[in-house]
Amino acid sequence: MTSTLTLSPNFSEAGKRYFRAFSPGDDFYESLIDAHRDLTDEQSAMLNAKLILLLANHVGDLTILREALLRAREDV
Repeated sequence: MTSTLTLSPNFSEAGKRYFRAFSPGDDFYESLIDAHRDLTDEQSAMLNAKLILLLANHVGDLTILREALLRAREDV
């Protein structure tokens, strides 16, 4: 079975109901910004690296991760 990277909004929080489809993504963005608050550029880069590795491990599917890497590199 071929895996495919999910590109449509897919944010949610168990037990929480949202009235707008974009709200969970906004909540994540706010948490991401808060996590970077008051960090130096070096600390912020380290946080990003750690977050990427933690989430990549959670995903675990190398096909998905390779596709994500290719898509992230597009237009860079």
